[in-house]
Amino acid sequence: MSNVHETHNLRLIRWLTFLMFTMFAMTTDAVGVIIPEIIKDFGLSLTQASAFHYAPMIAIAFSGIAFGFLADKLGRKYTILTGLGIFAVACFLFSLGKQFEFFIALLLISGCAIGIFKTGALALIGDISENTHEHTRTMNTVEGFFGVGAIIGPALVAYLLAAQVSWTYLYLVAGGICVLLMLIASRVQYPHTQVNESTEKINVRRTLTMLRNPYATGFSLMIALYVATEVAIYVWMPTFLKDYNGDWQWLATYALTIFFVLRAGGRFLGAWILLHCEWSLVMAIFSVAIFLCFLGSAIGGPELAVFLFPLSGLFMSMIYPTLNSKGISCFDKHEHGSVAGVILFFTAVAAALGPLLMGLTGDLLGHVKYGFYLATGFSALLCIALCYNLLYNPAEARLNRAQLSSTDEMVR
Repeated sequence: MSNVHETHNLRLIRWLTFLMFTMFAMTTDAVGVIIPEIIKDFGLSLTQASAFHYAPMIAIAFSGIAFGFLADKLGRKYTILTGLGIFAVACFLFSLGKQFEFFIALLLISGCAIGIFKTGALALIGDISENTHEHTRTMNTVEGFFGVGAIIGPALVAYLLAAQVSWTYLYLVAGGICVLLMLIASRVQYPHTQVNESTEKINVRRTLTMLRNPYATGFSLMIALYVATEVAIYVWMPTFLKDYNGDWQWLATYALTIFFVLRAGGRFLGAWILLHCEWSLVMAIFSVAIFLCFLGSAIGGPELAVFLFPLSGLFMSMIYPTLNSKGISCFDKHEHGSVAGVILFFTAVAAALGPLLMGLTGDLLGHVKYGFYLATGFSALLCIALCYNLLYNPAEARLNRAQLSSTDEMVR
């Protein structure tokens, strides 16, 4: 393959990955806008309505563990095509639904599909990154596009509702984009991943074995704390801010959009920040800022939350992609699919249980604000974990080894 062709192919792979993350973020991050509608349409409680978020997250968690190894066994291309195909079918079937239970079943199917193609995409990012630093920068850019999708999805739902059109059309749009991505993916030549012949058999058992690895588990737990904190915003903030009656009503109306814009912008900026700053220092500073935003909102109520919750998106922006890339970079490339599955499992479990526990707490104590007290606790634990990481840097030796390994491969 010529250098020009190789460069063009690599560019196509990057854009395919960017668009995949944009597409599925349109659906997963729009639930905060959809939940008030389904509460009204189906007469649901907060706990029941939160199933619209936790059902696909549980499916993603299951898929990450059960199918994460496919990216290493079948290859990135076929894994991505399989996941995208299942996701497209589930999206198109939304047009046939009228019952809450039917929608939940489709969300479970789409969640499994996301788990399949996302682990393939995460492993692919490692393949196209020359070293651990580039891996982290690329992951921030990819998650920046995820942030763009998180802006488009809620905005599209808001537009549909304003036009008195069903929110289910969001999934038809996502399904159409998914078919386009499948056509692109089928024509792209993916980089070859060298499998180490001495490694154990590539199956779900190997993925489960990684749960005992301290690097996989350590980064996964930090990511879980972050995700439980983040989803509190885009699942329950619109409900929480319904009690706001101050002078900044427009800010309360667009708070979720502002949060997503700041999160996306911060991730694109993160690729530049990480060229100039130590990643562990950035993570610690941002986690302190997130905790202060949640603490201020818990104390001040909607009057302060209308400012602090959207602002937290800027500080949240870099944490997930950076921790995700560092966790994956601790392993050899032929293991990236499996470890991505483990991290995705913790990500999805936290994304499911966090809002569910907040909903249960809100129902039990009579107001959604009590759920945000719980989320403030999540942010405090995240802050402690990332400050510990800054002080002791337990993964430094492992990441340095991976960096040297990547450099040796380039030399060869």
